[in-house]
Amino acid sequence: MEQKAYIQLEDTYGAHNYKPLDVVLSRGKGVWVWDVEGKRYLDCLSAYSAVNQGHCHPRIAAAMAEQLEKLTLTSRAFRNDQLGPFYRELCELTRSHKVLPMNSGAEAVETAIKTVRKWGYKVKGVPQDQAEIIVCANNFHGRTITIVGFSTDPNSREGFGPFTPGFKIVPFGDAAAFEAAITPNTVGFLVEPIQGEAGVIIPPDNFLPDVKAICKKNNVVLILDEIQTGLGRTGKLLAEEHYGIEADLTLIGKALSGGYYPVSAVLSNTEVMGVLQPGEHGSTFGGNPLACAVARAALKVLTEEGLTENADRMGAYFLSGLKQIRNPLIREVRGKGLLIAVEFLPEAGGARQYCEALQERGVLCKETHDHIIRFAPPLVITSDVIDWALEQIEAVIGQKQTYAGIQ
Repeated sequence: MEQKAYIQLEDTYGAHNYKPLDVVLSRGKGVWVWDVEGKRYLDCLSAYSAVNQGHCHPRIAAAMAEQLEKLTLTSRAFRNDQLGPFYRELCELTRSHKVLPMNSGAEAVETAIKTVRKWGYKVKGVPQDQAEIIVCANNFHGRTITIVGFSTDPNSREGFGPFTPGFKIVPFGDAAAFEAAITPNTVGFLVEPIQGEAGVIIPPDNFLPDVKAICKKNNVVLILDEIQTGLGRTGKLLAEEHYGIEADLTLIGKALSGGYYPVSAVLSNTEVMGVLQPGEHGSTFGGNPLACAVARAALKVLTEEGLTENADRMGAYFLSGLKQIRNPLIREVRGKGLLIAVEFLPEAGGARQYCEALQERGVLCKETHDHIIRFAPPLVITSDVIDWALEQIEAVIGQKQTYAGIQ
């Protein structure tokens, strides 16, 4: 079928809860994807950082195929021979004490919320049902009812209430505001080290170190959502390493499976995770042998193939090239590693037009918050591919543009 036919099928039979670019992809390899008509594109979204290892990495595919022939699912009613090794390898890699495996990133966030509330009641001594968790404005932690309830994005919230109580919202990057919001009932602070969906918003360098010290002083659990920033994306295995801190709970997902299978995990110290007892939380598919085998291979690819280090080098190279593009409509170019944003002034008329033009030139990216393009290619990208991408990007956004007041 032609692309138009596939698009018509989606529009006719699918819920209209997404607004994708009109490209129908059928194949991927490394940093490249191909549509149903054979045109090749550079993937600069990486499925929101789920394919850090590149599309269809052969080592992960082999591990998945091997496990598919052995055992895929037991539920956690029984043990399996992949779970223990997955726990150990992930703990050793991230210096964690305990792991709780789930499937999606949103499930990992919900798991952290439940766990830190339980810790608040059992360890900190917060009165029952009075626990508070502080979050940041412009956060993105998922799409469940609880999570959208503490979002500040009207599109995420409107029409979905009533919402789960127990959350306070403070400005991102403002440690003083966070400290002022703490009460004796505060059990956790849930925050992204870099806000990805908000447009790659990077906090001041002292924000997370200050927050860590405030959490320690007030006996508050620091929860870092590294589902998008973790596993090499920012040029460090975890983005917290840029700031010299360690979270009490860390949430990872997306690239934990290299795009092959939904896998997420909550990483924790023993004190916090130790409050959970049998029957209090779980998932039929969480920690299944197929997921564990895939995740083990995905982690090996990240470490053994030096993808985190490559993200650091190629990210600096890509960012430098983007900053050389001249256009009075560009407000800012920013990023860490291969998580980069180009933000336009409102007068530009929105970033969607640029994404559509880049699609025509073989580069796939997606706008966020109307005026921002995020560039986040797989971590296997090379400098020659970046050079080619920069040519296409400059041709689209580097042309002389005018609007009222600027010539």
